[in-house]
Amino acid sequence: MSVAQQAKKKEIVDDLIDLLSAEQVNTNEEDLYEASVDRYKKFAYARNAVDVPKPAAIVYPNSSEEVSSILEFCNQQKINVIPRSGDTSTEGGLENWKENTIIIDAENLDKIVDINTYNMEAKVQAGVPLEELENALREKGFTTGHSPQSKPVAKMGGLVATRSIGQLSTLYGGIEDMVIGLECVFPDGHIANIKNVPRRAGGPDIRHIAIGNEGTLCYITEVTVKIFKYYPDNNKFYGYLTEDIETGIKVLREVMVNGYRPSVARAYSEEDANQHFYHFSKDKCVLILMAEGPENIVEATGEAIEEAVEKFSDGIIEEVDSELIENWFNNLNWSQQDIDDEYEGMIENDSHTGFTTEISANWETIPVIYNNVMRRIKEEFPRAHELTLLGGHSSHSYINGTNLYFVYNYEINCAPEDELRVYHHPIHKIIVEETLKQGGSMCHHHGIGKYRSEWTKEEHGSAYYMLEKLKEVFDPNDIMNYGSIFPKEDGIKKYINKEK
Repeated sequence: MSVAQQAKKKEIVDDLIDLLSAEQVNTNEEDLYEASVDRYKKFAYARNAVDVPKPAAIVYPNSSEEVSSILEFCNQQKINVIPRSGDTSTEGGLENWKENTIIIDAENLDKIVDINTYNMEAKVQAGVPLEELENALREKGFTTGHSPQSKPVAKMGGLVATRSIGQLSTLYGGIEDMVIGLECVFPDGHIANIKNVPRRAGGPDIRHIAIGNEGTLCYITEVTVKIFKYYPDNNKFYGYLTEDIETGIKVLREVMVNGYRPSVARAYSEEDANQHFYHFSKDKCVLILMAEGPENIVEATGEAIEEAVEKFSDGIIEEVDSELIENWFNNLNWSQQDIDDEYEGMIENDSHTGFTTEISANWETIPVIYNNVMRRIKEEFPRAHELTLLGGHSSHSYINGTNLYFVYNYEINCAPEDELRVYHHPIHKIIVEETLKQGGSMCHHHGIGKYRSEWTKEEHGSAYYMLEKLKEVFDPNDIMNYGSIFPKEDGIKKYINKEK
């Protein structure tokens, strides 16, 4: 950082303290280092090799009005802002590409405002942990229905801003299906409240300006979500070994198009299955489903699952004990301790476990994308021999298609700061190219972040015009999360392609 930038940093921090309080402005160097990236650069972070600027400060507003004041100040001074709530992003959405950036953290916006079990909705501030809300609901016999693997550490504002999805989405939907209303703050300081109603035809659905905006248009301060009755004693689990992943996907399609909605519906390749189900997968593909809800619905869904399995019995090898599936599901989520342990493992070992790229497409093209990607990685990726796992699974299905997680682990034989450029990005690029070529979406639920932004225009095609105009209108000074969603050539060259 230059002398001028250091002087500017001090000036910004002093102004923020005047605007808020000293206790609400964090300039601790370790915290700033942690805030400079998200889990996308977890290996470089673990090895103390992060190659992006530290932010100037992390601020903790106590109200929407304070968020408004901070954004208005940053907009006037043209200071880059990164909204943060939960810190579980995996696509570089929280990574900093600008000197003297301000992180606005929702930690103090931590109140459950209201749980209304008659109207079946819960209103919470952005910094409320999902698990805290879920626990409060379950005490009353209800649930959010939202259960991402990050549930123990994720927070509500971040889940909405990234258009999150949970492991039970095939039944309950994604976060966009759960949000009834919300409050958000724009760069000019305007606080917008979108009211909570079951449905309306009052013009375009303006919730979706905020939902999934990844902090590039506004800062979400409060959300209201639907809640559902909770029937844990009725859950039924189903598991099968299959000849190939295509058989599993055919079963998923059959269940979905016949009108049934299991809460869990997953089909794994043999490589990915061995990672999760080594104790019973026998080097075969795995299909798992879960029926959830009122007893009559569970019974009907279970019958539909069994009928679909019977229809494609030529590809079914054997049934798996349902207790094995239930035990796996009950231990699926990651706690903060799990995340910390993963970082410790990367300090000690030159290897990477669990990188993924998730896409979506219709039923016809999903197998085509999967097979093309597998072939191209094996043929074109120059370090394919260093991969320790290459596979995938479908885990979120719809009446007209499904998603695919591509999963790849590898030994790392390069400098920590070059790991993504040498390993992940070439694989990532093949997956995105093949998906877009077949008309699918390059990002099913992790968001675009900064490391898929070079393909945002191709993702949206002629509709990118609409997205671009939103940015021009709501963030004309371009202060909101520079580099996320909207492609920036300087950032792509410096931080993705590593051109100095």
